[in-house]
Parts: sequence; structure tokens; C-alpha cells
Amino acid sequence: MEKWVVAAKKADFQGISNRFGVDPVIARLIRNREQITDEEIDTYLHGKLRNLHPWKALKGIDELLNILIEKIQQKKKIRIIGDYDIDGVCSTYILFQGLKKANALADVDIPDRMKDGYGISKELIERAYEKEIDTIITCDNGISAIEQIAYAKEKNMTVLVTDHHEIPYEEKEDGSIERFLPNADAIVNPKQEGCAYPFKEICGAMVAFKVVWGLFEKRNIPLSEIEELIPIAAIATVGDVMDLVDENRILVKEGLKRIQNTNNEGLKALIRVNNLENREITAYHIGFVLGPCINASGRLSTAKRALELLLSKDTKEASVLAEDLKELNDSRKDMTVKGVERAVEIIENTELKNDRVLVVYLPECHESLAGIIAGRIRERYTKPVFVLTKGEEGVKGSGRSIEAYHMFQEMVKCRELLTKFGGHPMAAGLSMEEENIEKFRRKLNENCTLTEEDMVEKIVIDVPMPMSYVTIPLIRQLGQLEPFGKGNTKPIFAQKDIRFSNCKVFGKNRNVVKMKAQDSFGFGAECIWFGDGDEFLERLKEKDVWDVIYYPSVNSFQGRESIEMIIQNIR
Repeated sequence: MEKWVVAAKKADFQGISNRFGVDPVIARLIRNREQITDEEIDTYLHGKLRNLHPWKALKGIDELLNILIEKIQQKKKIRIIGDYDIDGVCSTYILFQGLKKANALADVDIPDRMKDGYGISKELIERAYEKEIDTIITCDNGISAIEQIAYAKEKNMTVLVTDHHEIPYEEKEDGSIERFLPNADAIVNPKQEGCAYPFKEICGAMVAFKVVWGLFEKRNIPLSEIEELIPIAAIATVGDVMDLVDENRILVKEGLKRIQNTNNEGLKALIRVNNLENREITAYHIGFVLGPCINASGRLSTAKRALELLLSKDTKEASVLAEDLKELNDSRKDMTVKGVERAVEIIENTELKNDRVLVVYLPECHESLAGIIAGRIRERYTKPVFVLTKGEEGVKGSGRSIEAYHMFQEMVKCRELLTKFGGHPMAAGLSMEEENIEKFRRKLNENCTLTEEDMVEKIVIDVPMPMSYVTIPLIRQLGQLEPFGKGNTKPIFAQKDIRFSNCKVFGKNRNVVKMKAQDSFGFGAECIWFGDGDEFLERLKEKDVWDVIYYPSVNSFQGRESIEMIIQNIR
């Protein structure tokens, strides 16, 4: 079930249109994305690298850089400890490249997802200690490693933390909140109390990028050297699903401009094996093509392979590594499809289908795929989902939620059934004993206050706009709103009472339909639909007139440009 609603935000659209030289439709789209003041609109449309927030605004960064510079001068051994996901790999790469340019004696260690689990562990500290490492610097992790960092301090190591995750806290009986910070020598995290950084929602790689920027300024290294790190920070921002607003949007925009001309052999090879050479790479390609290849190494093998790819200087070696990652991702896709099929089968054939919160146990499933499978199941049922798998010790799992259900808070209410858990309103990770699965499922559902209305997917239409209004200049202006992604969604247009004719199915998988649309005023437009072509044609036989959600595009064929509407939904 879907509910279509129209965004009804008010503003002086004509005034915005006149001041910024954009169509009133574009003005409305900008307002729908919460850009309200002229300054915000100007940054949104024309933001450049100089509009990024200054690194100096991060609390603790001066302290961290001074320690780092002292260690570099004393020729002390520095180890970067990252994480196994895309943000962890990219932030590790950024710090490593930055430290090398500053002549540091630096090396890298990344935890193994299955063996070490998330972030810095005692084993990783032990390994560093045996190698006589003097200083550990974390990226994309460390803020919640209270015990582990205390252990490193017992061994007289210097520990620097760069992270972006929430600060761990405990709610007291009187309702007050106590926050805990590790006993590190310096901490840079925009979310720590008293940090004046104006934008808190940056990823780990962006924090690392700011640290390197500060390091280069203090060491008089030309800032042109930071240029090549921009695409990597952009990949992490999209891959870690950060909101594409404020400086994230500027950075991703600038990164996408540079990505096809990158000097990074590994990135070039990854673009090549995914057939994206000489094509305009968008945030979509990072999120759904390149990013999953980088993530697949941390899921099914070791994230060190993805880091190796980014560090590769040799075209041949980079090609081999990129092929490897693509193959890993392809097998990850196959395993995901099988996992989703099995989960649906369990839900449909048991009493689970009556639950408002789905808890599905897939003991055979690879633990690193639980989150992806949970996301697919959530899309299918519009319900919060936990997918559990059998781990080395007990059961591990991941959850994905819907807007109306705060997953982390609901897990807190079941904490006595869990051995470990963490997360956000929309996503979570957990561990528990196998015998508690059924109790967990029952308790979540007993506590659940979701209504039928909450579990209906809502599609928010930006502008109800007749297809006849669309021109090629308007489509070009839509390009100014990119990159699209979380927090800056692709605009949604709709029109009522459309008739379709001349439908033809194309593609070797019969997954493209081309047709003609005609509205009630007799205006005709060329349209295209992607998906199961035969199923779509069957559906069109049900009635003559449809409401349509569409997105306009320019079709270039033999040097001629024409408008083509991409049909995204009908009802």
C-alpha cells in the first residue's frame, strides 16, 4: 500500500525565482528541501570548496595536530586504526596519505569484521604494542572504545581519536543523561559536547579530511595536495548514507566533478570494471555500484583489500584488485537475493506475517548480509525488521526501521535479552543468546505502538506538474539541484488522468517499456518505464486512465535532443 501526498510548504516562489534566475518550479523544490534564507539558497545552488566549514572549528583539533606534529618530528611510529566499512576504508586512506605527505612513520591496521568486530579492540592494541607503535590514531571509530583505550594508556601509548559516531551515554533514574568519553590524548568528533563545529552530520572520512587539511596548513604543505582526497571523502559521504545537505553536498558535488579525472589508479580501475568510464558518475553510482564493491571486501573477505586497491600505484595490479572486488560484490548480491527469498518464505508461511515488528532468524546466512537483507524486507513490508544470523558465539543481527519507529530506543527496552547492541533510530546492530530470539520477538511486538497508518509507505510529491510544462531548459535547471540522495532526494512530479498508448517492450530481459502518454488536454509525451515489462503491460489493461509519478529527462539520439518522461509509479 502507498499513500501519495503533496508537499505543501509555502514561500514566495516568484521572488526566489526572480532573485536567483530559476524557474518557479525549481524555487518550490529548493523550499521543499528546507533551504529557506537567501544565504542558504545561494550556498545550495552555488556552494564551492571555500564554503566548507573551517577545520579550526572542530573541538580538540589543535591539540590533536600539535601532538601529531611532535610525534612526526620525533620519528615515532604511528598506527592508523580504521574500520571495515566504506567510511572506515576511505577515512583510513585519507589519514594515511596525509600522514605520509607530512613525512610521518605511519602504517595501518583495519579490524576483521568476523574476528575483531567493530572498531579498535584489545587484540589490535596488543598487535600495535608488539610492533613498538608509539601512537594510535583512530578514524571512523574510537569514541565508544572506553575500555580498549584505557588498556592502550596502561601500555603508555598515545591515543588520538577521530570519529563521528554518537557519544555513548546512560540515562540516570532522575532522567538526566551522563555521557562517557574515552581517556584519549585528544578527541576530534563534532558530536562531542562543547564542539562549536556548525554542522554535526559529517562522516568519519570528512573528519579525517579536516584533520589532514589542518595538518597540511600547519606543516606548510600546499593545499593543492588535498585535491586528490576530495573524491575519496565524497565516496565515503554517499556510501555512509550521510544527508546531502550543507557542506556534505558541496563536497560530494566537487568530488563527483573530479572522479573521472582522478589520479588514483585503484579508483580508475574500479570505474573501468563497472563500465562507468567516460560516463557522468552520479551519487547513485557511488551508492549502488562503486560503493558496494568497496564494502563487499569488509563483508566477505577483509577490508584491507579495498584499502590496497585505493593505495595501488600500478595499473595492472589495480585492475586485478578491482576485478576481485567486483566479483566479491557480485557473489554478495547473489547471497543477498537468496537470503531475501528465504526470509520472505519464513514470514509468509508462519505467524510472523501478523507481527508489526519482524524478527527473522536465518542461521545459515552470512552475518555481514543481515543489514542488507533487513533493508530489503523493510522495503517490501514497510515494517521495522531485525534479521538474525548464527555467529561464532550466539546470535548476531542487524535491524532496519521505518520513520515512525525509533529502533535504538525500542532495543533499550529489551536490553536484558541482548548481550550487545547499538545504533540509531533507523538502523541497529545486536548480539544475543539463541534461546532469547523468541522472547525478543515477543517483547518488541508487545511494546510496539505502530498503527496501520504508520506502516503505509508515504510518497511525497514535490510538485503536481503537467508534463506540458516541461522544457529542456527546465530539465537543465534540475541538474543544479544534484547530487541527489539522502536528505536531498530526487524531485517527484505527478499528473492525474493520463492515458497510455503504443506500448512496446524492449531489452533482453524485457525490462524496458516505451510508450506514449496523453493527458486530458490532449498533450502527448514520450515515456519510458524500467522494470518487468510484461507485468507492467498486464497492469495497464486494468483501466484506461492513470495517475502518474514521473521524472523528466533529455534523450539524446544522433545529435537530436528530445524530452522523455521516466515513469516511476502509476495508480
